[in-house]
Amino acid sequence: MNYSTLLFDLDDTLLDFKAAEDQALQKLFAQLNMTLTPEIEKYYKTMNHKLWADYEQGKLSRQEVTNGRFQKLFATLGKDVDGPALDQNYRHYLTQGHQLLGNSRRIIADLANKADLYVVTNGVSETQYKRLEDAKLLPYFKDIFVSEDTGYQKPMSEYFDYVARRIPHFVAQKALVIGDSLTSDIKGANNAGLDSVWLNPEAKQLLPDIKPTYEVKVLDQLYPILGASFNEKA
Repeated sequence: MNYSTLLFDLDDTLLDFKAAEDQALQKLFAQLNMTLTPEIEKYYKTMNHKLWADYEQGKLSRQEVTNGRFQKLFATLGKDVDGPALDQNYRHYLTQGHQLLGNSRRIIADLANKADLYVVTNGVSETQYKRLEDAKLLPYFKDIFVSEDTGYQKPMSEYFDYVARRIPHFVAQKALVIGDSLTSDIKGANNAGLDSVWLNPEAKQLLPDIKPTYEVKVLDQLYPILGASFNEKA
């Protein structure tokens, strides 16, 4: 199959979200003169993951997730806080986290010479643009599609319809979604009738009714999938 349109997820596909999240939480708690214990961090990450999963399923709005998560966290610590204000501070620190995953910049720089690259990401637009810019990835992409701007989110088929309408001469059979999340990226590709690559470095189990077209452990393994014209690596 010759793919000419590559739709890349951002967090934990190109950028190390876990590292950025850890850094942002540490800075937020330091600002509050509080200690971020492993127990608090684990609770926050579990709760935050659940909130974003509810967002993916359309149960919550993005604003409900971002405005409510720190209010919920600190309520468990017996503190009444301004949730939206804390979230704004947290996202300020999160924008500073732009650690690359592996050799993703080299691969993106190379692929940008051989195909049209786009970012497809859920999240907050300002945060995602800043992290892409600081990671020096932004120039390689033809466009960035953030759920906040589209009005839809992965895995909704409407999200990918929005993307397809804004990509010149989009051909679904020549498009490939590349991401780490089964429930967001791969399910979204399934819903939209697009081929997909599941980036699965930790050898997680497949979920019922979600079918990636391909599975890789590292982004370098994209090259055999993309075909002969891509195999001359930079």
